[in-house]
Amino acid sequence: MTNIAISVEHLSKQYDLGVIGTGTLSRDLNRWWARVRHQPDPYTRIGQKDAFALAGESILALDDVSFSVSQGEALGIIGKNGAGKSTLLKILSRVTAPTSGVVKVKGRIGSLLEIGTGFHPELTGRENVYLNGAILGMRKEEVARKFDEIVAFSGVEKFIDTPVKRYSSGMHVRLGFAVAAHLDPEILIVDEVLAVGDAEFQKKCLGKMGDVAGEGRTVLFVSHNMAAVQNLCTRAILIENGIITRSGETEEVITNYISELKPSNQFYSNPSERKGDKKIRIEDLRLVPDRPRTGQPLQCILEVLADESIKNSIVAEYSISFMTDRGQKIFQLHSGHMEKEFVIGPGRSRIVAEIDSLLLTPGQYSINLWIGSGKVTIHDWIPEAYTLQVEPGSLQNRILIDNRNYPVVLPSKWYLS
Repeated sequence: MTNIAISVEHLSKQYDLGVIGTGTLSRDLNRWWARVRHQPDPYTRIGQKDAFALAGESILALDDVSFSVSQGEALGIIGKNGAGKSTLLKILSRVTAPTSGVVKVKGRIGSLLEIGTGFHPELTGRENVYLNGAILGMRKEEVARKFDEIVAFSGVEKFIDTPVKRYSSGMHVRLGFAVAAHLDPEILIVDEVLAVGDAEFQKKCLGKMGDVAGEGRTVLFVSHNMAAVQNLCTRAILIENGIITRSGETEEVITNYISELKPSNQFYSNPSERKGDKKIRIEDLRLVPDRPRTGQPLQCILEVLADESIKNSIVAEYSISFMTDRGQKIFQLHSGHMEKEFVIGPGRSRIVAEIDSLLLTPGQYSINLWIGSGKVTIHDWIPEAYTLQVEPGSLQNRILIDNRNYPVVLPSKWYLS
């Protein structure tokens, strides 16, 4: 057990539904008086279920969870939204207490769970760096030695003496991760908040977490980016409804998770993940053929619906982006790149994009869909709207069966010179 950094035994966390208190005595009394008179809760928000009706109900965010993490190991934690991943990290970081079970942690923990976690909004970035160091048990001299490195990594030099309440969400995350990663924690815990940062900073963060793991320290990483989890983590666990349903090598766990998410070759739209003003909505995507082969022509047919309230036509552009099933971007079909714009009026329209030869190797891929106008207006954006299965096909009369490490294959000419 000497090389175990984190040990979790029969961990459970139960949340009671409904409101325990309003925050003020007068409101609590008003709520109590309404309940005595069998009237609805006066502080229930419009559209929400009456808090009195929820009284006595509870949910198990974590249900008898047990696992261990060795020192120097990078563990990925994956699962759908609401599965219990963030609750688990909060318990490990001692932000909240478990309902039952035992957690044993060996070493100092640096964690980045939510935007602004551990920051005092009235203090400057500089003061918060030292505050976080003190929370981790470090002396002022130790933090001072790391200070310049932290600020340089975060990229917020100009604002380091500005109160963090004036920081954007991206600046919060940049400084928060820099502090958590550089103040020598034996255990680094990072939640999905890295998605707020830009692509360059995400790459820096993943590189830094790899360095931390390479130095013999422990990393726990929660992310929906399967490519990042696979590149960083040697082992992964899958959480579903508060229960660990699979644990093992990262590749195996991710493959199992993705295969159960949604069927291949079917349009999929999660309303909570869509973005845009919905003046033009994507109603469907069809591929012809529906199970394309490598080297075969492909036709992508978008069914779109423009709002009847549109008085003037909208000049729109369309994008169909292809990614690996691990979330790694491959290529994009963009009407704007082809200097093609579409004038869309109220009602239904059909937009078609064609490619002469599909240069993806056999395997499963995801497709993102986007409609916008101008440089900033998004009408509809659907991540992972379609899961595409590419079958083995021929390229220059040679059958390609599989090439998992390199998803794109290009025709080329070879000769002695």
